[in-house]
Amino acid sequence: MSPVRENKAWYTYLIQSKKDNDWYTGCTIDLRKRFKEHNNNMILSTKGRGPFILIYYEACFNKGDAFTREK
Repeated sequence: MSPVRENKAWYTYLIQSKKDNDWYTGCTIDLRKRFKEHNNNMILSTKGRGPFILIYYEACFNKGDAFTREK
């Protein structure tokens, strides 16, 4: 019997700053946590630009697919 592997989806997402209306794309394995981090100024690339709204997200099969979609 082969070991059980936990399959977790990766997410590619698009958020928009309510402050300056700029958009930001990113990838994560925990979308809710990452969105909270953006809104709590914990992400360097979006620090000071929040609050944010989630515009779009999609699940990907793996990290590589998520980062490809991000571009």
